[in-house]
Amino acid sequence: MMSDTSKMEYRFMGRSGLKVSSVCLGTMMFGDRENPYPGQSNTATSHAMLDRFVELGGNFIDTADVYSNGQSEAIIGQWLSGRSRDDIVLATKVGLRSENRGLSRRSIIESLERSLERLQTQYIDLYQTHFWDKGTPVEETLRTFDDLVRCGKIRYGGNSNLCGWMVQKIADMTDRLGINPFISLQQRYSLGSRDSEWDAFAVCNQVGVGVMAWGTLMSGLLTGKYKQGQLPVNSGKETRLSWLAEDESRCRRIFPSWTKVQEDTRLWETLDVLKQLANTHNRSVSQVAQKWVLQKNISSIIIGSRDLPQLQANMVAGHTDWELSSQEMQLLHEVSNISLPYEQESFRAMGTGNTSRYNRFNPQY
Repeated sequence: MMSDTSKMEYRFMGRSGLKVSSVCLGTMMFGDRENPYPGQSNTATSHAMLDRFVELGGNFIDTADVYSNGQSEAIIGQWLSGRSRDDIVLATKVGLRSENRGLSRRSIIESLERSLERLQTQYIDLYQTHFWDKGTPVEETLRTFDDLVRCGKIRYGGNSNLCGWMVQKIADMTDRLGINPFISLQQRYSLGSRDSEWDAFAVCNQVGVGVMAWGTLMSGLLTGKYKQGQLPVNSGKETRLSWLAEDESRCRRIFPSWTKVQEDTRLWETLDVLKQLANTHNRSVSQVAQKWVLQKNISSIIIGSRDLPQLQANMVAGHTDWELSSQEMQLLHEVSNISLPYEQESFRAMGTGNTSRYNRFNPQY
């Protein structure tokens, strides 16, 4: 019988030679300093989850300088100081801290030095921009990242939360400048949030950028424990959705509005199919939803867990001893599919209709 560690799949991050576990431990819930969200973990619980994550075959950890005002990085740093650094692929992000916003050369270098200090390490494996910075020329950001790679402060650069044209612009500029390319895009993606398929992921496939998917369970919506027409309520532990439903002014761009969720017929139909497939595979609804994402040419999914049982359940999605069939993948694709915007619909219709222009040596899409 295979151990849980041997079941974990490891994948290349884009066209780079870096291999990471297909499940990445997200640590936004580590620490409670100036963090209003429910489900935050103290240091002891966070360290226990880190230990178990590694025991189950995980090697990829993601954080950010802004999570719990730096406390997430500090908690990881305390844990990392007692382990072999080479066993961990450590990712963090820059660009959102209130006292040092933006992706200017000065901001990046200052933020990186603070992150290195909190993480108690001499280098970051994957350093990512948290968002696009309208105030800094892209070339300035890219050259800074390249300098940090060359001096050994970071191993690779990556991005988060970008549109397709932004990914393309970065790829073109790094190629033109002859500098180290960015290898990853961390993006929201799930059966209930598929917009990135239109453009961003198509560009990633073209330029060799690996995708790290976050929000794969839509703040718990795709766990199957909520019902249409019933307001989420606390049952001992306050959940993200019950916290949001209690006061919808808390619903910002990354968190769903319960009112809108109730009106999303497509989402509830998708959940019905997920429940059927969960029974077929003897898995949870969450595990099937996450497995679908992993089978969509994704390098790694980012899981956020509030305790050990939740962590262990989420890790099963990355096991190689089960998968969804092509028919099951197609069924979920169809029930969760979204309408294409005009330009995408026109492009794909022309591509499939005009067979005389198909060139097998140029299979771009």
